[in-house]
Amino acid sequence: MLCQRCRRMASQATNQLITAATRTTQLATHRVPAITRFNTSRLTAFRQSSPIHARLYSTSPDASAPATPASPSAPNALEKPDSLDEAESSIWDKLTAEFAPTALQVMDVSGGCGSMYSIEITSEKFRGSNMLKQQRMVNAALGDQIKSWHGLQLRTKVPA
Repeated sequence: MLCQRCRRMASQATNQLITAATRTTQLATHRVPAITRFNTSRLTAFRQSSPIHARLYSTSPDASAPATPASPSAPNALEKPDSLDEAESSIWDKLTAEFAPTALQVMDVSGGCGSMYSIEITSEKFRGSNMLKQQRMVNAALGDQIKSWHGLQLRTKVPA
């Protein structure tokens, strides 16, 4: 669920992409290759600078990344990504303090306005609890912060 501002931005971005793609197709049928290349590069540049974006931060181990030894003081401590914005950082801190997760992803899926988040968390504290109870535990940990959001996509897991 997106707020009205985010829906408007998404609609405008989609309309601009459709318009640019239509112009490119029309120019290609008129056999004007220089202009077609210009519009295609413009469309590519627009896609890269589009305001509709979501950032994904993951601390789960990557198969291609070399294994690094854990620090002796905190064997299962996750390293906080430095590219989190202020709201995502606050969510990260609360969940890390409460659950000591083995994997955690925090993503603003509202297009940057902070009205909806996607959270995936894996923690040993969820063992023995059903999914509803696990999600209630996360909701309780985030407390009043959730009340200002339009929605939350929450996935909880128990480590294998």
